[in-house]
Amino acid sequence: MAERRRSARRRPAASARRAPPNRRPRLVIGISAASGAVFGVEFTRRAPGEKYLIVSDWGRAVLKMEEGLAPDALAAHVKRVYSDNDLAAPFASGSNSFDAFVVIPCSLSTLAKISAGIADTLITRVAQVALKERRRMVLAIRETPLPTNALENAARLSRDGVVVMPISPPWYGRPKSLDDVVGGFVDKVLGVLGYGAARGWREDELE
Repeated sequence: MAERRRSARRRPAASARRAPPNRRPRLVIGISAASGAVFGVEFTRRAPGEKYLIVSDWGRAVLKMEEGLAPDALAAHVKRVYSDNDLAAPFASGSNSFDAFVVIPCSLSTLAKISAGIADTLITRVAQVALKERRRMVLAIRETPLPTNALENAARLSRDGVVVMPISPPWYGRPKSLDDVVGGFVDKVLGVLGYGAARGWREDELE
């Protein structure tokens, strides 16, 4: 009995075990109600691996107003689209693993709920799963200027290991079009996740 207890203590927690090397990355993507839906669309299209999409109710409205799209238009790029009201979805449980959770764009309301530990929607619940299971999370906030409480919420989450990325596209690549601007920021998010490297500043001098 004592030997079994010692063996159990040595066994790593599920969240600490390495994913099988041949498994494709599994990403959960959230699109919330902040303006800038195009960044969520482009990230969903370009991110690699097995992807699952959650779109909030107002995120759907912004997606329609700004891009003329419904979430189903992104269905071809993901394994499944979930309603933000579906708290019975598999990723509401920490027993279903994922490699990263990216909310792009992330509204300040969503940021505040995640910081406060409020998990009343699927997006905020998956965020709490990511925090408690110590999984990678990126929040791409877009609003500006930022009030003090948003800065405090971002700082609190950053201390917990969350990557907070204001949507601030790089200009050193001299973008020629809106697509270049959007793609430049998406490249940065993909680089943070380890899925390729964004073009660096004066990168040609390293050759």
